Amino acid sequence: MRLLNRTYLAAFPLLVWTMAASGQVLHPRPAEPEPRAVQPVVEDSPSFTLTAGTCFEVEATTHYRMKVGEPIEARLMYPIYGQGKLLLEKGTLLRGSVTQLKPDTSMRWRGRFRGDFTPFHEVGVSFSSLELPTGAVSIRTTVAADGAPVLMLTTPGAKPKRNIFVRGWAMAKSRVHDRVAFFTDPGFGDRARQIFYSQLPYHPERIATGTAWNFELSDPLVFSSDFMPPSRPEPAARSSEKQAADTSEIWVVNAVLKEELTSKTAKPGDPVEATVVEPVYNHENTLVIPQGSVLVGKVAASKAAKSLGRNGKLRFNFQQIRFPEGKNQGVQGSLAGALADEGRGLAIDSEGTITQKSKASIIAPLFLTMLAGRAFDADGNMVLHSGAASNGFGLAGRIAGIAAQSRNVAAGIGFYAAALSVYDNFLTPGHDIVFPRDMRIQIETSPLSSPKLKRDDDK
Repeated sequence: MRLLNRTYLAAFPLLVWTMAASGQVLHPRPAEPEPRAVQPVVEDSPSFTLTAGTCFEVEATTHYRMKVGEPIEARLMYPIYGQGKLLLEKGTLLRGSVTQLKPDTSMRWRGRFRGDFTPFHEVGVSFSSLELPTGAVSIRTTVAADGAPVLMLTTPGAKPKRNIFVRGWAMAKSRVHDRVAFFTDPGFGDRARQIFYSQLPYHPERIATGTAWNFELSDPLVFSSDFMPPSRPEPAARSSEKQAADTSEIWVVNAVLKEELTSKTAKPGDPVEATVVEPVYNHENTLVIPQGSVLVGKVAASKAAKSLGRNGKLRFNFQQIRFPEGKNQGVQGSLAGALADEGRGLAIDSEGTITQKSKASIIAPLFLTMLAGRAFDADGNMVLHSGAASNGFGLAGRIAGIAAQSRNVAAGIGFYAAALSVYDNFLTPGHDIVFPRDMRIQIETSPLSSPKLKRDDDK
């Protein structure tokens, strides 16, 4: 045992010297680190934005009083695209109010000459909120002051040439159809009430159902992270026979004019530009015209309005598309449709020429002149003759003609109304064709060469 202990004591210095020579040092083993929690990877949600200046076209959902502060609801007439994506569907609800009433001097004087002393106004509205599936969103817009019931004009297609008698007969049938439709179409009660109001010397004003406004976003609209854009509707499938029959593809392009265009000042050759507001896909569902492209064209024909009821004419077409990335594409495009004031009576022919329908009629002046002459008839009741003679000047004219108990007064009122009818039908100056800035138009184009573009989904 003593020998063994001596052996260990002799070997211990040797072991210490060996470890020092090799540079090794013994350290305590570090504690095992606690496992870190795995953080989930959060992908950034895509953000969608409508830039300031985005154009909206809306129409009133019902009748509203023409009063400052009156709440108004309107619906989108067309879908809204942003960044090439469908963001707002047609029919999306907007809420706003009447913000201003300005005197309509022209309408007031016209009414006073015809026995209507209603203080007509031009109404201005602004919209403050937009209804989305995720809730209401506040917006700021420009004041819209161009409200009027509108209709979508479309080209009738090519028609064979017809002589003056055939055209006159077709016009007469159209007028008869309009008269019959007044009684047969829905809403006859409201139309009859408005005619009664027009006979009064003073009647309430209103914003009619279908009144449309154009306005722009004043500030960008940024959608929340939980907003999901609606899916773009797929194009209708076409039969193989129809595809084979198509010799050239036609693109229908929805755009808005960048500047006002009017037959009063436009000259043939003047430049015309329109911004594409909806991306266009061909029948193979391939993007051919992205949103934000610019249609470039020129005025093809223009004629200013003249005296004696001669209305203006306007026609323009497009020869080029300028894509956002700077490339150009040759096209052949003409006007196929446009939003127009229903009261203006505009029409588009098969070539895309915009004119105003003539409302001149010899029947109304002759009828009023005949009634005015009844005041001098000696037979019959004088009250009835006076009431008939003073027709055409509203209820105020009839009351004045009957109350005066004078054939001359009744006849004078009647002949005055007949003279106004002659002026309205034949002597009044014609109307120019006016396409305001941001007016929505529809263009049919044929590409001169096929562009090679990528869909947003492929980027």
